Amino acid sequence: MDSYIVRQALVTEKQESFGYEILYTDNSFSAEHTDDASAANAIENFLSSMDSERFLDGKIAFLTFTPNLLEKGIPKMFKTNKLVIQIEDSLITNPLSQNLITKYKQSGYKIAVVDFEFAPRFFGILDIVDYIKVNFSSDPSSVENIVKIGKSFGKKVIAYNVETQEAYDRAKELGCTYYQGTFVSEKMPTTVKKVNYLQSNFFLLMVAVTKDEPDIDEIENIISRDVSLTFSLLRLVNSAYFALRNKARSVKQALVILGLGQLKQWIYLLSFKQDDGSMPDELIKISFLRATFASELVEYAQDMTISRSEAYLLGMFSTLGKLMRVPLEDALEQLPISDDIKLALLKKEGRTGSLYKLIISYEKADWKTMSSCAAELGIPQSIIAQKYFECVESVNNIWNGLTQVDNSTAEE
Repeated sequence: MDSYIVRQALVTEKQESFGYEILYTDNSFSAEHTDDASAANAIENFLSSMDSERFLDGKIAFLTFTPNLLEKGIPKMFKTNKLVIQIEDSLITNPLSQNLITKYKQSGYKIAVVDFEFAPRFFGILDIVDYIKVNFSSDPSSVENIVKIGKSFGKKVIAYNVETQEAYDRAKELGCTYYQGTFVSEKMPTTVKKVNYLQSNFFLLMVAVTKDEPDIDEIENIISRDVSLTFSLLRLVNSAYFALRNKARSVKQALVILGLGQLKQWIYLLSFKQDDGSMPDELIKISFLRATFASELVEYAQDMTISRSEAYLLGMFSTLGKLMRVPLEDALEQLPISDDIKLALLKKEGRTGSLYKLIISYEKADWKTMSSCAAELGIPQSIIAQKYFECVESVNNIWNGLTQVDNSTAEE
């Protein structure tokens, strides 16, 4: 039995992560014959086998519960201030479920309704609802009415399935509180600089440090000819975080102290960091997660033409166009990466393209496409969810470490 779980970010208008919706599936049941017991067992097993705090990186969780999940007491696996219980029509019209939801509300949990409509069946639970989730891929006129009425009742409105600029602009104009969707997660703020980053040595450095056998002299040369990279590297290594007795005076010394492994993890964030704080955290985390996930899965794929380090670049550079605010094709043109990676990112072609599609479809909870790509590549579906969990934990640890380093340098 293969089960999958993924997190999707809910962000504020300022692109700050507020929480994550947890989406899951269990292959022992289908959309046509949904077995609530199987669904309950799937999510219970996954939540029991992982540290939800680390998986969510301390953010609040939004999770849709079936009657069985509620009856089994699964919400109690979360602290009341770390969970929003999502409910759908099937629970709203079920007296037993309504009773359970009310008890959870009285215990301190927040409640969200997915695809809320101001119909009689909803009125009985309106008082206990905190959030209303509105599908922004639906008819614009009905969406507008629901948002306006929801706000008039003092409810926080979450715009989900925000997949285009038009949908985002509409949600923002209507005054939604939070936003969720592919476009939102990858949205680039208007203040981000463009061409100057394309002219820097950063991308050459990324390729150099992710080679199977990195050349320390090549890396030193790339950093040394870029004053911003040299300054940032020396500041980092000489910060209170490393607490060196003798300060590093050269790029070579700094690299020896830091080590190539740690350099590979923080250089990406370091190169994109801006003083105005305009770079959205979630976009950078997506790059790290895709890179780590791709490098793990490629080890299980058959007949691949790219290495583990190239798979890392595949995931890392998947957000490059949005980071640079230029067409992805223009950004990739200047990079010394393989044609397989470029074709995968631009057209999703070849086996490398299938690996990229698998990662993106998992991210979107498109389980059908994900399963098809896994079968095509010969990747055992039984390991995909576990690898995803491990990658999320790894990325969270890296991110928290980077934050600590940044704080230590700022305090000097």
